[in-house]
Amino acid sequence: MNKKIIKTLEYEKILHKLAYHAATSLGKEAVEALEPSGDFELVKLRLQATDEAVNVERLKGNAPFGGIRDIRASLHRARIGGMLNPTELLDISTTMFGARRLKRFILAVHEEYSLPMLKEKVELLTENKPLEDKINACIDENAVVVDSASPELGRIRSELRTGESRVRERLEQMIRNSSVQKMLQDVLITIRNDRFVIPVKAEYRSSFGGMIHDQSASGATLYIEPDAIVQLNNKIRELKFKEEAEIEKVLRALTALVAEQVDILVYDVEQLAELDFIFAKAGLARELKASLPRLNDRGFIKIKRGRHPLIPADVVVPLDLEIGNDYSTIIVTGPNTGGKTVSLKTVGLLSLMAMSGLFVPAEEGTQLCVFDAIYADIGDEQSIEQSLSTFSSHMTNIISILRDMTPKSLVLLDELGAGTDPAEGSALAISILDYIHQFGCRMIATTHYSELKAYAYQKQGTINASMEFDIQTLSPTYRLLVGVPGRSNAFAIAERLGLSKRIIDHARTQVGEEDQRVESMIASLEENRLLAEADRRKAEQLRTEAEAMRKSLEAQQLKFDEQRDKLLEKAERDARDAVAKARREADEVIADLRRMALEERGAVKDHRLVEVKRRLDQATPELRAKQVRTAKKKQETIEAGDEVRVVNLGQKGHVVEIVSATEASVQLGIMKMKVPIANLEKLGSAPKAATQQPKASSSVKRTRDDNAKMELDMRGMNMEEAMIEADRFLDESFLANFGQVYLIHGKGTGVLRTGMQEYLRRHKHVKSYRMGNYNEGGSGVTVVELK
Repeated sequence: MNKKIIKTLEYEKILHKLAYHAATSLGKEAVEALEPSGDFELVKLRLQATDEAVNVERLKGNAPFGGIRDIRASLHRARIGGMLNPTELLDISTTMFGARRLKRFILAVHEEYSLPMLKEKVELLTENKPLEDKINACIDENAVVVDSASPELGRIRSELRTGESRVRERLEQMIRNSSVQKMLQDVLITIRNDRFVIPVKAEYRSSFGGMIHDQSASGATLYIEPDAIVQLNNKIRELKFKEEAEIEKVLRALTALVAEQVDILVYDVEQLAELDFIFAKAGLARELKASLPRLNDRGFIKIKRGRHPLIPADVVVPLDLEIGNDYSTIIVTGPNTGGKTVSLKTVGLLSLMAMSGLFVPAEEGTQLCVFDAIYADIGDEQSIEQSLSTFSSHMTNIISILRDMTPKSLVLLDELGAGTDPAEGSALAISILDYIHQFGCRMIATTHYSELKAYAYQKQGTINASMEFDIQTLSPTYRLLVGVPGRSNAFAIAERLGLSKRIIDHARTQVGEEDQRVESMIASLEENRLLAEADRRKAEQLRTEAEAMRKSLEAQQLKFDEQRDKLLEKAERDARDAVAKARREADEVIADLRRMALEERGAVKDHRLVEVKRRLDQATPELRAKQVRTAKKKQETIEAGDEVRVVNLGQKGHVVEIVSATEASVQLGIMKMKVPIANLEKLGSAPKAATQQPKASSSVKRTRDDNAKMELDMRGMNMEEAMIEADRFLDESFLANFGQVYLIHGKGTGVLRTGMQEYLRRHKHVKSYRMGNYNEGGSGVTVVELK
């Protein structure tokens, strides 16, 4: 890409913004090397990588690049046999750690959200954990070689500490001596030239033996090493030389380990630079609130509310533009300061950003083309001089463009034909436009010449455009209007500013009839455009509301269908289970009735019948019973002798008598019992002669017993006996219309109490239950409230 074009469109300022988001010097270096590409497949891959990084930041926040350094210079020194210092080795260790952490972060995100490109890149990173551990074992976080780096180094440093301790002890003994203290400038121990010394007053030099290593600026203090510690200091000095030699030995060993992995580490650094660069692009997209553009290589551009990335978001006017389908050339006319140049630069800069793999500051659905090159001749509109040199400069640029462009190029021309005679300039502009248009390039050109308005109308594949101007405020709105040529507002502006109407009318007579017709036509087009835009906005609003309502209804319908399907599925499943259970229980009840009739010779005991009735009640599908009862309870009148079915028992029988308005006595085989009329389903009417009492048979009749007790003592019973007796007792209490009864189970171990309360929780006659109060027997009694 031409460097001059990149500078003209201010692409380097975008790179400066991009570099700010790079976390490492490696990433910043990659940003500086970034250039737009005309390779369609390469640009697609670049944008895919940026899109994945944007999704990572959206899901998990910023990627971790801490600790990663540019270690390439250190690796090169290791390769050629140089020795690395502790800081360089520590940087290599932290870089390996940072690479491993970044790799695990990306792979963890990939498990939740597919990141094929980033996953492929981080999988190429090697984990040199042994080398990293070796360096960390020898060098601490302050880049100091530790004592444990080698046994010899540990021994030397131990002797050093011992020797220094001895020197300090000897010197402290000396400075505590009163005769010595009077010769000292300060009572302290210090170091000069790596040797322990004490500050002695200059006048006592002759009486204080030792070696002078330094003196104060004033000369009043001499730093003397007493003779008594010279040998000790010499020993310390020797140990320090040994320490340095051992440290060098450790560093050379570590450098040799690094040298073995140089090629791998260099490759890892390159991958880390690329990853930092990719995430920097994601950071820029976040800053600009940019979106992923759709790419094509057929010369089509459709920008939806595109914003110039270098203009503050609170003042920039969005740009809507389409080129490459119905027309390949746009001619923008209108006065200066209207925003024509900014519009040109916006189209060019957004194209360059997309070709660099960057998101663009525009709405979703923006489409951009990967051109083989972008050419621009954009001058300074603020320039006062319009001389031959300016015209020559423009012509030089245009000649270069005409020489290098291809049918797959984008050409941006600002103030085409300016700087020379209007008649010659407009003719030359039309000729240049014709040539570029026939060549097949996509082109946007701005001009002041009104002749080009008519040219755009007549030329197929070319369309007029202009910058909107608010005649009320006498200021441009900076909106690009495609399809409407620029209108001259000189007369309107002059009139608003107070110029005499007489002068303005005379000026109008000086304008040719053809020009007046063009101006009238433009005014009519602008008026129609404003009306069309108002209608479009209203239609768009209605469409948006209708779309939202449609989506809401679809969501509700989908939710309703899902709930319906789940309920039907559950109902069918429950019905199958209930029917199967009822059949099993009914078979067991019939078998038990037959067995009891044989064992007790027709005289079935009350509690046995109550237990059988309870089992039948539990075997009844409750939901089905409610449905039938709801549907049938008011359809027919029940009379004595009618053949009926007791809904909650599922048994057939006939009505013996109507006891009250709500109850009837029903004969069920060997049993006769009172049943609520609402729980009866009429199967057939009674024969006229069938209203008499049936033949005697074994039966049980439940009526209100004035002697019925309101408490049941179950103490001493096991759980099975207690449940049988409780069931019989609750049935009798229910038939006796008791509202509240007492079950006495005692305290004991609590097993009977717990089991009984679990049984009450499922009993159909029980409304609620609680432990007895203090005056009711406490925890030894359960108080039951019946329905």
